[in-house]
Amino acid sequence: MRFLARQFAHQTARLLQDPWGFFWHTLKAFRANQGLLLAGAVAYYALLSIVPLLILSVIALSHWVPQDQLLQTVGRYLAWLVPGQSAAVVAELARFLAHREVMGWVLLISMLFFSSLAFSVLESAMLAIFHHRRKSHSRHFMVSVLIPYLYILCLSVGLLLVTLVAGSFQALGQREVEFLGYSWSLDGLSGVMLYLLGFAGEVFVLASVYMVMPVGRPSLPLALIGALAAALLWELSRHVLVWYFGTLSAIGTVYGSLTTAIAVLLSLEVAAALLLFGAQVIAEFERLGDA
Repeated sequence: MRFLARQFAHQTARLLQDPWGFFWHTLKAFRANQGLLLAGAVAYYALLSIVPLLILSVIALSHWVPQDQLLQTVGRYLAWLVPGQSAAVVAELARFLAHREVMGWVLLISMLFFSSLAFSVLESAMLAIFHHRRKSHSRHFMVSVLIPYLYILCLSVGLLLVTLVAGSFQALGQREVEFLGYSWSLDGLSGVMLYLLGFAGEVFVLASVYMVMPVGRPSLPLALIGALAAALLWELSRHVLVWYFGTLSAIGTVYGSLTTAIAVLLSLEVAAALLLFGAQVIAEFERLGDA
């Protein structure tokens, strides 16, 4: 443990000596690893996985939480992942849930399979980013098979917890504080707490991806560094995407009925690129200790 702490301090000191040099070196390594090509593959399979994953999660959790409350939470946090398109995705989700009786064993197995595709492709992309670990680490085939389904389970539990906590924050926003004859609504505080909950959840999910998906685990501080880098870049990017879709984009004119699918795919492409760039940050930080 003491050795790891010294190594981390040494790596941090080297990074602080030339942070811009580290950034450009990371960018070049990301390009050399075909990062955008990998991001395109992850985004495509994420597009195939997102609706089946949400359907399975909401159906399972609706036994404990009202469906409308779940859909409201899904819509709020989908807005983080697919800016400007969350309403369309939730509408399709609600339309399927209204006819859930059509789900049989064949459809259930098919949805489980498609839900896992994005995680399997993401694991392969991480293998390309962390190629320097191949000599010293390996993973059993069955572990790779089980990881996507364990992630689906964990994300479903996370959705349940976030729904319960978000409901508490919304109830808090309906209250007022009175002091010396003045009253203040807690609605603004509730909004801030919901935003911080979403951002903290984003960082936690990203850190868990960096801890689990690559072969060989990085330390928790390294995973948090990569997660914070990706989360902050995504916060900037999603606001740019909202502005672009709302003002400059002619995507509806060009793609017509395919507009929603193309917009979601573009958002997922940007998100996947930043996710893999965060992984590249971790990989280059590890190499600072090897140099």
